[in-house]
Amino acid sequence: MRSGCEIRRGGCVKIHSTAIVHPDAVLGEGVEVGPWAIIEGTVKIGARTKVGSRVTIEGHTTIGEDNQIFTGAVIGSLTQDKKADGGVSFLKIGDRNTIREYATLNPGTLNGTETVIGNDNLLMAYAHVAHDCIIHNGTTLANNATLAGHVIVEDRAIIGGLSGVHQFIRIGELSITGGHSKVVQDIPPFMMVDGHPAHAFGINAVGLDRAGFSKEEKSSIKKAFKIIFKSGLALKSIIKQIQLEIPSSPSIQTIVHFLEKAERGICG
Repeated sequence: MRSGCEIRRGGCVKIHSTAIVHPDAVLGEGVEVGPWAIIEGTVKIGARTKVGSRVTIEGHTTIGEDNQIFTGAVIGSLTQDKKADGGVSFLKIGDRNTIREYATLNPGTLNGTETVIGNDNLLMAYAHVAHDCIIHNGTTLANNATLAGHVIVEDRAIIGGLSGVHQFIRIGELSITGGHSKVVQDIPPFMMVDGHPAHAFGINAVGLDRAGFSKEEKSSIKKAFKIIFKSGLALKSIIKQIQLEIPSSPSIQTIVHFLEKAERGICG
């Protein structure tokens, strides 16, 4: 890297001599830019974020603080959706995310739309986040996990390697999707799914323990699992049955609210 600091709009940063950084790009205090990285003029990067070698950051992309972006990631490149109208769309990334090698993150498709990634997420090598996705906080996308457009991934969900998620799918809070799964319907919170297509086979007991869920909450979630996947009821009847048979609690309310919004149906 160049010796000392270079003063840019955001303060003192370190830019490798081989990197190409547009003079209008806004880099926060302590940002580091590695060899052969490319950063365009409409990009804003928050304090102490580290941009690795050969990373490309373009488009109307805003990145928060304390992120780590590894070799070859491509962030903010034009959406791959054929409906793109040539307008200005956005990619917004929060704080403390880890974006590993060769991950690809696209902005929204139409003018004024956006892809949003929250805080404390881990996107492993070759993960893909397509246009108009929303990723909440603390999630993990393992190697080669692929999200199609308009996917929502809720807090602390885990998506296994080589998994493909269909467009407009919602992945519920603290759920786990097994590796190499094909996800074509919504995955309720706290569940474990796997397969082609992905189907539920239990609750995420280990994840619930690590998250500090009580025995009572876990028991309620198990009861909800049986109603959702073993009762044979239609979705509206499932919701009513859960509300009638299981005392209300934060986790049950989370499940019910998720089911009420299940436009693509629930995984088998």
